Amino acid sequence: QLKFLESGGGLVHPGGSLRLSCEASGPGFTYYAVGWFRQAPGKEREGVSCVTSSGKFTNYVDSVKDRFTISRDNAKNTVYLEMKNLKPEDTGVYYCATSDPPRLGLYCSGRSPYYGEHSWGEGTLVTVSS
Repeated sequence: QLKFLESGGGLVHPGGSLRLSCEASGPGFTYYAVGWFRQAPGKEREGVSCVTSSGKFTNYVDSVKDRFTISRDNAKNTVYLEMKNLKPEDTGVYYCATSDPPRLGLYCSGRSPYYGEHSWGEGTLVTVSS
């Protein structure tokens, strides 16, 4: 089973930046596409961005394009989300999970789809407020 541990969240002013990390444990990380997801207070969880297993291709939801950058370091079993020009509407708990097959409408292709057991981690809280 592939599991993820998210970190890097915090309180930031509008216009500020944060870098989130997602460290994977379990076999086969380099085979799977991985995405970041978030859940704002009182709202459904949504997909934010994903990266293919190779790291060559990425996908973003329109609301974060040109502000967020996803990347991965397969040698460290880690996926990152660099967030700039943060807005109050970016507030929420951020999670990572595989994204092939598609999850919550987010899809990036992996070397192999992940059909293993899935459970959401605790996530990391991002609060954007003045």
